[in-house]
Amino acid sequence: MAPVTIKSVIFDFGGVLIDDPVPGIVRYCADYLKADPDDFRRVCWKYAPEFQKGAVAEDVFWRKICSELGKEQPRSASLWSEAFESAYSEKEDMFALASFLHGNGYKTGLLSDTEKPSVRFFLSKKYDMFDVLVFSCVEGEIKPGKRIYEIALQKIGLRPEETIFIDDKSANIRSAIDMNMNGIVFRNPMQVMMDLRSFSIDIPAGLLGKRYCR
Repeated sequence: MAPVTIKSVIFDFGGVLIDDPVPGIVRYCADYLKADPDDFRRVCWKYAPEFQKGAVAEDVFWRKICSELGKEQPRSASLWSEAFESAYSEKEDMFALASFLHGNGYKTGLLSDTEKPSVRFFLSKKYDMFDVLVFSCVEGEIKPGKRIYEIALQKIGLRPEETIFIDDKSANIRSAIDMNMNGIVFRNPMQVMMDLRSFSIDIPAGLLGKRYCR
């Protein structure tokens, strides 16, 4: 049987294309609310899944958190937007890689568990190297549940075995592999580049370290 040709690479967002924003978001919001960071993290991630699914609006999300922490609700129009923007740090090499793949005949996608305020900020950046965008808050599904991978594959329009998914969480990669996709666990950009080469994707050695073009 002839080997399958890879035609698409799908990237996770936080932890792959950008530095993990969670620590910065926790610090920013805990400072704003004058809450203990550990307490804030515990309560925040208790309600994060429904926020990431788009099941609750941001004001409801904050009402639940502040009620549990005994804090006044934020008066900011979108505290999450402020916190996310403050924590936002691009991995230049990974954006350069996505841009290279997009410009060299591969379909590129983004598959992310993220919240509506974060999506608005992402869209404001006007990135042009992704053919398909799949956000949990739009689809009402989160990883590692298999439905969100099915949605990504439907949008990309290719067979699972023709697609590679890159994520920094092993559980999410295991789900992708269960869907017959190929998976790469992100550790660093050089490792990802070498892993992509193992799928016969020709990536020039000098790509990393180059600033991507929008």
